[in-house]
Amino acid sequence: MSTLVAPNYEAVTGWERVPTGYEHPDVAAVAVNSKGRVYLFCRAEHPVMIYERDGTFVGSWGEGVFTMRTHGITIGPDDSVYCTDDAGHSVRKFTPDGKLLLTLGDNAGKPSDSGYDGSNLTTVARGAPPFNRPTNLAVAPNGDLFVSDGYGNARVHRFSATGKLLASWGEPGTGPGQFMLPHGIAIDATGNVLVCDRESDRIQVFTAEGRFIREITAVQRPTQIVLANGLMYVSELGWRAGQRSFRNGPITRDLAARVSVLDANGTVVTRIGGPDPCAAGSFCAPHSLAVDANGDLYVAEVVWTIAGKAGLVPADCHTIQKLQRID
Repeated sequence: MSTLVAPNYEAVTGWERVPTGYEHPDVAAVAVNSKGRVYLFCRAEHPVMIYERDGTFVGSWGEGVFTMRTHGITIGPDDSVYCTDDAGHSVRKFTPDGKLLLTLGDNAGKPSDSGYDGSNLTTVARGAPPFNRPTNLAVAPNGDLFVSDGYGNARVHRFSATGKLLASWGEPGTGPGQFMLPHGIAIDATGNVLVCDRESDRIQVFTAEGRFIREITAVQRPTQIVLANGLMYVSELGWRAGQRSFRNGPITRDLAARVSVLDANGTVVTRIGGPDPCAAGSFCAPHSLAVDANGDLYVAEVVWTIAGKAGLVPADCHTIQKLQRID
């Protein structure tokens, strides 16, 4: 274990004050802007829901704009909002109040030809252009935009700040620079690119030009990674017995979902979560996370997609949690 002092967190029960008539069986992603406002990206009638850090509802936007497979949300340095729409095969930039500023890619809304059959990621036969069910976006220190792409592709795409495609890398597989579902992405202060290779239980690290540097394997089905306070925060789905990791092989016992905190070397500092998926401070389906200026943690969960529709958890299982840092 790392010699760093492990951060401690306490779940803030009842944090979100959901307005009457609103619901979100899946919260696909969460991000925090420079003012501490919390943006949820939901698979629901009101896709983008905004809260103050105390849980007071501010407003919503995006109604009628996105598919029901919303996926990733990222706040840029200027508080612009980047939304990744999985089934919409699109990545778009908006103002904080929802005005469209930029659409990435030349064929938004149309899947690129990767061989993907629409449901089974093992049918992805080759890396393809943007996009085929993209997952997340990260903003580099120089303003370049990096997109993980995705369920129907096996690539990372690099765009300029104005949306020009500069480079792409990746192909299906389990070797260095290959992906079995590139799902989350982050850029460190030096410009290196960290990609959550979800179904291979690893995070791959690349230069901005796509050269493989190393992999971090102390993770489990990583969905998103956030770099803050010198630490890596990783949301991780659980495994159920009978499933198969492309790196670790068949799963022989249930492994609970969790959030892991790693140091800069990829060494585990602490893990958050327990065996009860709906208990406060534990997780059912952590899909995204954010860390605010106070070190508090927000975790978004796709509970309906992973467990709710199969009747594995009750209807009131949490889909967004705030965990306050208490050390």
